[in-house]
Amino acid sequence: MKLFRNILSLLLFIALFFSCKNEESLKNVSEVSVSNTTLERVEPPNWWIDFKNTTLQLLVKDDTIGASKPSINYRGVTIDKFHTARSKNYLFIDVTIDETAKAGKFDIIFTFDDNSKKTHTYELKSREKSAEDYIGFDSSDAIYLITPDRFANADVTNDNGSVNSKTKDTGTSVYFLKETTINRADDYARHGGDIKGITNHIDYIYDMGFTAIWSTPLLTNNMPRSSYHGYAITDLYEIDPRFGNLADYRALADKLREKGMKLIMDQVANHCGSEHWWMKDLPFEDWVNYQQNFLKKGDLITSNHRRTSNQDSYASKQDKKEMAEGWFVPTMPDLNQKNPFMAKYIIQNSIWWIETIGLGGIRQDTYPYPDKDFMSDWAGAIMNEYPNFSIVGEEWSYNPLLVGYWQNGAKNKDGYVSNLKSTMDFPMQKAMIDGINEVESWDTGLVKLYEGLANDFHYATPKDIMVFLDNHDKSRLFTEFKEDVTQAKMALSYMLVLPRIPQIYYGTEILMNDTAKPGDHGLIRTDFPGGWNCDQVNAFTGKGLSKAEKEMQNFTKKMLNYRKSSKAIHEGKTVHFAPFMGTYFLFRIKDDETVVHIINKNDKPIRIDLKRYAEVGLEGKTLKNIITGEEFVWGDVINFKEKGSIVLTTKN
Repeated sequence: MKLFRNILSLLLFIALFFSCKNEESLKNVSEVSVSNTTLERVEPPNWWIDFKNTTLQLLVKDDTIGASKPSINYRGVTIDKFHTARSKNYLFIDVTIDETAKAGKFDIIFTFDDNSKKTHTYELKSREKSAEDYIGFDSSDAIYLITPDRFANADVTNDNGSVNSKTKDTGTSVYFLKETTINRADDYARHGGDIKGITNHIDYIYDMGFTAIWSTPLLTNNMPRSSYHGYAITDLYEIDPRFGNLADYRALADKLREKGMKLIMDQVANHCGSEHWWMKDLPFEDWVNYQQNFLKKGDLITSNHRRTSNQDSYASKQDKKEMAEGWFVPTMPDLNQKNPFMAKYIIQNSIWWIETIGLGGIRQDTYPYPDKDFMSDWAGAIMNEYPNFSIVGEEWSYNPLLVGYWQNGAKNKDGYVSNLKSTMDFPMQKAMIDGINEVESWDTGLVKLYEGLANDFHYATPKDIMVFLDNHDKSRLFTEFKEDVTQAKMALSYMLVLPRIPQIYYGTEILMNDTAKPGDHGLIRTDFPGGWNCDQVNAFTGKGLSKAEKEMQNFTKKMLNYRKSSKAIHEGKTVHFAPFMGTYFLFRIKDDETVVHIINKNDKPIRIDLKRYAEVGLEGKTLKNIITGEEFVWGDVINFKEKGSIVLTTKN
């Protein structure tokens, strides 16, 4: 009996010893050995631990990989299911990453029927900061929109890309770019601007008073021509080598953070470029819309662009289908977000960029064009992970009913919930241009601004809407106002005091224009003077600028820098009065700060009775002109000597 007890004790000791060893091994599983081998593509190229959503779907692309069975041996990571596709060169793997998973590398092993194997080393990373610390843009921000190819060329070595350009920053496969020439004389060719060109001029942007940068897309557009704008993406996980690389993009974000500024990424969920790598080998029959037309080289069906079909209760099924499923243009295939694998791919891609770069927001292109139920899921997935983040969607409509439909909190008749915090204010953009350009009458002129702002009753949260006067698709501000500097200042100062998030296009501050060919996209996206070493004019330093250009630059700078610390503009109450005798008064009020914006369209001197505005409570108070610094005591009257705008504040 004693012998039996001794043997039993020995067995228990051995079992406990190996159990502890195994547990210790599991604790340190992040240190498992890996092969450091790669397949053609595994996307997302890495992921993170500690997300709310513990699921991940990997797109695997490699020759005949669809004939294999994948396996993972890493604590906290399990394969729930894997899916084959129409093309045998794809495999989609559903993975769960539970709370026990640690950061580290591990191999995904793909075993074929003949017991041959392929491996791919995958990495899970620790998150750099908590989800709550991803703070998006809001009404305290002012956003500088840049077309990077046309802003500044800091690295001439990447002007033509590289003949050894890699399909991933850490990859090995090589391709040759289809467009490798620079021609600054051609408005639709590449001009050489890059990410470092933006990074090198952050001080200028910061000093101007901007708090955030939105760059048009920086991802690879390996198209044969005219892809400088970035919206024909051919690789959703790669920085275009003509702009730089992933490290350059991260360096831009890091330098902005040092200044307390944010980086907004322009993303495209609706379409890709026709030279996207997957267009050569589409995984499913319905990966893109009207796929059979493309494969059989038939007529490419483009969108009817009838965006009202998203809200129109009378819209035909045909109109809805052509709007949502038609290709944006023949060179931009329409992605089918109803395919669940495509939907997951787009959502994960957005999250990957937020986490990798530490973004301060996303601008989503052509928001009404994709499947609208998917867009709700997409925005919801992001905001669920990052509750303080911001997304703005482009709805190019001058009808506030359509724009308001897309904002989260809207009481939509059809019950649609967008999960989208911000939309772009095309209605107010048009109202500002028309209202200042038009001759004053009962229903023209400044009343357009007054009634345009009155439409805020329709919006769930007006201060979360992004307002602008021009952008990369719209004629430039100076051209819109027939090159009248005074009118340009009127519009700009008015925009900057509205209960909105303002966006200004690069060069607006120095009166850049497209007057030679109004509305021409290539000309709208003109090179910023001083961004190239050979430039005779340098707007960064002021060298060679005209008197009017310098005045506009200084005017913009003073307005933005005052706005940066104005709680009344950020979150104050808004009161405005109907236009009167060619003038329009707007007030922003918060505690003891009142900001007054006055537009006067009279060419001749005029006196306005201030008793009309008595309810605001400014009588006897001293206000300062934000631009000139002059003081004004609010009494019975105000005299205007000439046409223009005045911005006053009660702050010292």
